Amino acid sequence: MREKMMFEEVVSQIKYEENKLLSFHRSSTDTTSYRVYEDGKVGIHYQVGKMSEEEGFDLAEENLKVRPRPYPFTLESGKRSRNKIEREVADRELLDLAKECMAYICENYPRFVFGASFSQRKVIARQNNDAGMEYENIDCAVSVDINFKHVDSKDITDGYFSFSLRDFDKEIFTKMADNYLANYEKEVELPEEIIIDTQYYGFLGILNSNLDGESIALKTSLLSDKIGEKVFSEDFTLVHDVSDEETWFNRFWDGDGCVTENDKRVFIDKGVVLTGYADKKNADKYKIAHTGNAYTSMADIPGAGGLNFRIARSEKTVKELLNGRYCVIPVMYSGGGFADNGDYTMPIQCAMLSDGEKILGKLPPFTMVSSMWDMFGKDFIGVGSDNPIFNDKQILFRVRKGNIL
Repeated sequence: MREKMMFEEVVSQIKYEENKLLSFHRSSTDTTSYRVYEDGKVGIHYQVGKMSEEEGFDLAEENLKVRPRPYPFTLESGKRSRNKIEREVADRELLDLAKECMAYICENYPRFVFGASFSQRKVIARQNNDAGMEYENIDCAVSVDINFKHVDSKDITDGYFSFSLRDFDKEIFTKMADNYLANYEKEVELPEEIIIDTQYYGFLGILNSNLDGESIALKTSLLSDKIGEKVFSEDFTLVHDVSDEETWFNRFWDGDGCVTENDKRVFIDKGVVLTGYADKKNADKYKIAHTGNAYTSMADIPGAGGLNFRIARSEKTVKELLNGRYCVIPVMYSGGGFADNGDYTMPIQCAMLSDGEKILGKLPPFTMVSSMWDMFGKDFIGVGSDNPIFNDKQILFRVRKGNIL
């Protein structure tokens, strides 16, 4: 049995430094993984650049003899193609968009110095095999990353904002820039009830590691004895989601070639921990449920961890979830994170106060203190149905104020 995995990526990137155009770079990457399976083993040849199929599979077959990798599992089959491209911009157009955006913030906010990256990334992933698999996933988006420094600041940078769009809209850029910068010089007080409002992706790593089926089976996970129990908030549901709407560049199939029903799988339902995740290898090794969550390796066999976790949205907007309260948007933070027991501490060097739609001013530095159990449990408020601050999903949860570290 033979299998071929292909990955193509084209990136155009424009960089600005201290308000001035610094560079334009365009790169193209073309990689292929040739695989030959026999008697529960696989030979793999990983190729950067073009190569004929005949030569690629010959090298994979040679590696099957000299460097076989164990893979005693049946190959998957199925046919599906997903193309999520809404708009591709030419390099000239991307450069013009970058110039227009930079001109806007430099002219309207002269008391700031900006660095920026404007990039378009197009990704094509394909996989086919002798079992009948023919899968293809195509995506393209423009991403903008802006860092800013106030002219009176002694820091290297004071904050940043970023977003990605499949159909770039300058109005979204100007709206976000205005929201972050217009009231930056206005100093406001930290509210007594501190509600954090931020993108949640960076907080999900602790759940990623503790929902690992192998860790649960070996009793090294904080959730090993919590399967089937209500551990978190009634409003907290965690889903592996590679559906069209929620996915950025992720494929709809995993490293083992498995496709999840409706492209989604629930791991925590209304606070109840349902199961850990496992690829084919760990499911077989520990006799646990196979969830179709293998990461892809072009140069090796897959392993557990192919996840795209999302927290289910509330039916309420961010402002409705706040119900008249203010929230705190961390802009610059570093030097902390989750401890092994799930406790969380993070010094916030720069934060902004918001009503859930508009940023109202700059807050003094403070340290936020919480834990995995609290931020997803008793202190969890929800994920808004709208995207008012980041042009992306926003999580709200209460934290305590700690000493500045």
